[in-house]
Amino acid sequence: MNIQHYIKTIGRGARGARALSRAQASELMGEILDGRISDLALGAFCVAMRIKGETPEEMCGFVDAAQARLQWCSSADATRPLIVIPSYNGARRLPLLTPLLALLLAQRGLPVLLHGMATETGRTTSAEVLQALGNPALKAPTAIAPGQVAYLPTAVMHPGLARLLATREAIGLRSSGHSLVKLLTPQTGPNLLLSSYTHADYHDLLGTCCAQLQLNALLSRGLEGEAVADPRRTPRYDAWLHGKHQVLQEQGAGTDNHIPGLPTAIDANSCARYTEQVLSGQLPIPAGLAQQIAWVLQLVQTSSAP
Repeated sequence: MNIQHYIKTIGRGARGARALSRAQASELMGEILDGRISDLALGAFCVAMRIKGETPEEMCGFVDAAQARLQWCSSADATRPLIVIPSYNGARRLPLLTPLLALLLAQRGLPVLLHGMATETGRTTSAEVLQALGNPALKAPTAIAPGQVAYLPTAVMHPGLARLLATREAIGLRSSGHSLVKLLTPQTGPNLLLSSYTHADYHDLLGTCCAQLQLNALLSRGLEGEAVADPRRTPRYDAWLHGKHQVLQEQGAGTDNHIPGLPTAIDANSCARYTEQVLSGQLPIPAGLAQQIAWVLQLVQTSSAP
């Protein structure tokens, strides 16, 4: 398919560009995910959308197209919602605590799915930390038992989505795919999405999409773009249950730079050893993560109530 007409619509600059409808965005993303466009056209799409910015209707259309194509894991117990955590940013300056969050939630009897891929060189990924903990990435989707953590690579979910995200290495810019993956959940069985934003504009975009897509989700400003809470700060938490919004907690003031045992190194082994020490009780759970876990457990209980 020739997507030139879509590129002309979104690619006329910050003032001349026009937004696509949800149906048009879904058709466009479907062509991208199905691999029916050239690398040149894909790059043009990424740059045009980066300049214009996505509307909630466009992002929901992108999600529609992805959800129709993705291969997902599911919860092995229909009474326990699957906790879904996108992990695409990794660690750049601070240790990666996303696997720790996932494993702490699993300790509390929840099935947890992380999905992701490396989109920039030089960052430690959740896949690497979990591998260092003896939990290798899945090679195919599976049912996840309560108390289990599984990591599903993006390329297993859908190769076309991995191709879209890989443009970051080529052009040096995030694409619409980096927001898209923060809104994806399995379409069968109960689930709760843990998502994050880095800038206020993305809070508004993701929040509006959570409402329009009627998601169960917990949204906060994450740690270097990851969904796990920054252990040094108290972020704002927003929640959606079947698309209905509530503010759980406002952002707190101040920073706590004294987190016992928190490593200064960000390599996978250092992150894994810290994770093991917290899981075993040798080190305390950082207060920020403990609060995040408490909100997750409350939402799980509320969403499961008759």
